[in-house]
Amino acid sequence: MYELSKRSLLVMLLCTLISLIMPTTALANSARPPSLIILVNNPPKDISIVLVGDESQNDVKFRQAAWEGHYAFYSIDLRATDQYTFKVTANGERFEFSLVTPLHYYTNIFTLDIYNKELTAGAYPFRGILIILLQLLLTLFFEGIIFWLFNYRQKKSWIVFLCVNLVTQGVLNIWLNGNYWISSGYLIFLLIIGEIFVFISEMIAFPILIKEHGKIRSLAYAIIGNFISLFVGGYIISVLSLY
Repeated sequence: MYELSKRSLLVMLLCTLISLIMPTTALANSARPPSLIILVNNPPKDISIVLVGDESQNDVKFRQAAWEGHYAFYSIDLRATDQYTFKVTANGERFEFSLVTPLHYYTNIFTLDIYNKELTAGAYPFRGILIILLQLLLTLFFEGIIFWLFNYRQKKSWIVFLCVNLVTQGVLNIWLNGNYWISSGYLIFLLIIGEIFVFISEMIAFPILIKEHGKIRSLAYAIIGNFISLFVGGYIISVLSLY
């Protein structure tokens, strides 16, 4: 009993540490206006993108997010018949490009290839898969630490851990990835809703499937482990959300 108390204390300390080093952003303001977001992979330090002839433009933001650069233009009058031209400065060079795809959506996403000077509609290929893999691997890593601290050592227990998390976290992250274009504040709200179902599923599955220790320990792990995954998911959303 004393050993379990020490492990629980260590787990709580780890949770506190993760919550400190992986902060999330809480948004309480109203929704942003229509936007046009340009993704740039590995953007150079001198990158600048300016919308030509937009004197009314009053909210343009650049944000470095992991390996991506997000260049966001807000308060744009989105009309499908208009042509938008941008001036780009990068790597000491300057060039212009125009949108050939009409704007139809509240949030319009494009990808700019700096090296080939090409703009394509939508996010670049495999972005969704990369985000899903990143979130899944980080979740498995941190929840695996918690699982080990709860003194699970048997191979069967770890197989159950992997299988259950791959199903629950995989489904959750695939669902979230389909909504990564919306505001990070709303996306975190969706994450919380999704984690409720993950909590319930794992609180049922782990006590039934893991026989190495008692059901109380499995239930405690499911609760603490999912709090960890909630922090991890919130952090990734705050970094990689496009809006």
